Amino acid sequence: MNTEKFIKIFNESIEKFHIKNDVNQDIPLIEYDSAFEMLLFRKNWIDTVQWHLEDIIRKPDIAPQEAVDLKRRIDRSNQDRTDMVEEIDDFYFEKFQYIKPNGFALLNTETPAWAIDRLSILALKIYHMREQTFRTDADEAHVRSCQNKLTVLMRQQKDLSLAIDQLLDNLASGKVIVKTYKQMKMYNDPALNPMLKMSKK
Repeated sequence: MNTEKFIKIFNESIEKFHIKNDVNQDIPLIEYDSAFEMLLFRKNWIDTVQWHLEDIIRKPDIAPQEAVDLKRRIDRSNQDRTDMVEEIDDFYFEKFQYIKPNGFALLNTETPAWAIDRLSILALKIYHMREQTFRTDADEAHVRSCQNKLTVLMRQQKDLSLAIDQLLDNLASGKVIVKTYKQMKMYNDPALNPMLKMSKK
């Protein structure tokens, strides 16, 4: 499976979210050919909901308690997002763990899943920037600026897609060493964040 399929799944997730455009809606039941494809869909769904939560929390007139509740929800979403990324990396680690690296194999600066995470976010940027180009209540300068930004985002998507496909090919051929690292986030762990310890007293 290559990035063309990833983008298709991400776009399906984004389109389905915007049917209701509600951050409280349940994730739809989608049938894909593999559990991995469903994992990609769920990953982007989390990203899409969080995108809109980040918009809501920036309302100038938001009530303080609503902002606190949203911040807590965004924190949970970030943890869910990280967990999903690690699931994707586990998939690739299992897929490539028996590939013997060649004598010139290199380490990559990021794992496949974190690159795929960026591709998911990029799909959201493209969707929402394209929306701006269709606005009839904005002036011509705004629309033109957004069209230019959309062009850059589309080029970025093409380049990132190629880089991910190359990375996966290189992992499969032993040109890149497959490794996976857990994020070990500390701020959500009561054993590591002293503020969480204090809150339980």
